[in-house]
Amino acid sequence: MRKIIVSAGYMASGSSAVTDLIKEYENVNNEYGDLEYVFLHCPDGLFDLEDKLLIGNNALRSDEAIHKFLSRMKELYDKKFWWVGNYKNVIGKYFYKESINFVNDITTLKLENTYWYMQELPNLKMIFKLIVRKIVYLITLKKIKLKRPLRYKKVYLSYPSKEEFYKYAKKYLNNIMNIVDKSEKDLLLDQLLLPHNLHRIDNYFGDELKVIVVERDPRDVFISNKYIYSLKNECVPFSFDVKEFCKHFRKLKETEIKTNSKKILRIHFEDLIYNYDETTKNIEKFLGFENRKHTYKGKYFDPNISIKNTKIYQKEEYAEEVKYIENNLKEFLYEIPNSKK
Repeated sequence: MRKIIVSAGYMASGSSAVTDLIKEYENVNNEYGDLEYVFLHCPDGLFDLEDKLLIGNNALRSDEAIHKFLSRMKELYDKKFWWVGNYKNVIGKYFYKESINFVNDITTLKLENTYWYMQELPNLKMIFKLIVRKIVYLITLKKIKLKRPLRYKKVYLSYPSKEEFYKYAKKYLNNIMNIVDKSEKDLLLDQLLLPHNLHRIDNYFGDELKVIVVERDPRDVFISNKYIYSLKNECVPFSFDVKEFCKHFRKLKETEIKTNSKKILRIHFEDLIYNYDETTKNIEKFLGFENRKHTYKGKYFDPNISIKNTKIYQKEEYAEEVKYIENNLKEFLYEIPNSKK
């Protein structure tokens, strides 16, 4: 059975190291290694659609949810210069068609002879038509009333049960995976899932899914973001104020809904370096990989190089901020093995 392998992290946690490591094994497809596959968890993605249709749904809610889902999938499909998009070339030309098929599977009723206020929300094109409509109405002495301009014509009504939604979602995802690669190679898809989505996975995937969640010492997360990445004009997802950082980091962890799914393995970024052999064996066991198929060992992930990204916080100039993190995020700190200090 082909595996779907996902490396996930908490922003700047080093999850790309796992992606690099797994690329070194035989029969792993990671053609677009730098792409983060976001269509499940992005705004208006599949998980948002799940929440809208299964929690507090009604006729108008389902129409809005489906139209936004299709709009987002079309953007991911079409936008060639959007770094998370270009699915037409990255995933395959049938990605958007499968998204439409999925919507058709879960739709109860389609209406074209009615509309509601979200369809009436005016844009520039609609404002022009409304003005023309008003003029025609007045100059014909209220005898001719043109059709009201709408953002879209078709209304989708959808009331799936949980069983129906997940059944067709699984079918959708399976079809997407077959578009990505029709071979029997294992698929390595970076950031297909995030730690905060993992409580959902048993509803969407079978035993083919394997998720490796990577955590990293918050001291190095803060220091590297503030003093290294920001100077390179790279996107930094945390505050540079150490107090705000600690508050945010803790909230980030606390809002995650924990799951004991056997599809998940949690590791520390640092263990890939200081406990490389043991951690690699644990990953192989989790994935069902044979060590003899670690054909390209060291080609993409070299712990002797990545070690430079650890213990950054030990520099004296960071001492005050590091001390604050140590006092406020004690349970998240990584203790380096004594023999490796």
